[in-house]
Amino acid sequence: MRPTDLLTLTPEGLYCPPGNFHIDPLRPVPRALITHGHSDHARPGHGAVLATTETLAIMAVRCGEGFCGTRQAAVLGEPMRLGGVTVTFHPAGHVLGSAQILIEAGGCRIVNSGDYKREPDPTCTAFEPIACDVFITEATFGLPVFRHPPTRDEVAKLLDSVALFPERSHLVGAYSLGKAQRLVALLREAGHDAPVYIHGAMERLMALYETLGVPLGDIRKVPLAEEAGRGTFAGSIILCPPSATQEIWSRRFADPVTAFASGWMRVRARARQRGVELPLVVSDHADWEDLCTTICETGASEIWVTHGEADALVHWCTTRGLKAKPLHMLGYGDDEEAAAAENEMPIASEGATEGKTP
Repeated sequence: MRPTDLLTLTPEGLYCPPGNFHIDPLRPVPRALITHGHSDHARPGHGAVLATTETLAIMAVRCGEGFCGTRQAAVLGEPMRLGGVTVTFHPAGHVLGSAQILIEAGGCRIVNSGDYKREPDPTCTAFEPIACDVFITEATFGLPVFRHPPTRDEVAKLLDSVALFPERSHLVGAYSLGKAQRLVALLREAGHDAPVYIHGAMERLMALYETLGVPLGDIRKVPLAEEAGRGTFAGSIILCPPSATQEIWSRRFADPVTAFASGWMRVRARARQRGVELPLVVSDHADWEDLCTTICETGASEIWVTHGEADALVHWCTTRGLKAKPLHMLGYGDDEEAAAAENEMPIASEGATEGKTP
């Protein structure tokens, strides 16, 4: 079977004709397989959804309990028969519940990675390279300039700043799903047992992570301005959606150190543009080296690139004799990490639910 017989591009997104399902569709479809809970991959309105238990729970929090007609939980590593194909979910290491999807039929194996990273993350299962004929990859950081340092070093940088400026609060912009919980978990691993304060828009996902077995320690919602003095947060770490660091909400903190946790902080101009005093290079996407390493480890002879810096990665593949092409899929890559870096991401008002966030 040719790869294009097994998976083809339609206006709704990648479609598997012999299995009659879409993967991370851009529009409502009868049956969707979802790689993870970020809003550019997990949209509401599908007839049926197959995803990991954690991704289904995240979609319910972000999109509402009625986000689809019927839902089915996929177990990592357990093959399932869907129509004329076999489907298996494997860990992607991106955020809690994230999965790659392996599709097999007629001797052809295609892996759709969704988004993924190779850096250790205590909040989710580690990425596993899967042998395949076609590997479908993202390329959010698909340029050689993007080489992420060890995340634990970036967390140590944050704690060093807290120790150096105990009279100041540290306001850290972090994406509400995945990045915020990962930072808290890494802070706990580093021995920081003080309360971590959060913006109200993060409250439900923080609670969900703990419900799903990810301990986060003492998490406290930032009280309303009239309930807290400006000096209350001296020496504290406060996590919030990235754009909140530039909004009226942030004025309740006296002289805060403003930080931003993102792979985009590798580019100093981005940090300066956003007025970030303490850039933290922390990403939930693979950097250039890990993208290239992963492609080699899959043994795939053909690479399809969904979004990001596709042209550079395609060029790298072709120089190594691999068949590669960009899919030019509109609607991916405008997740929180990319959009917030461009200061395009509107955030929910304090107290609003994640499911109502555009």
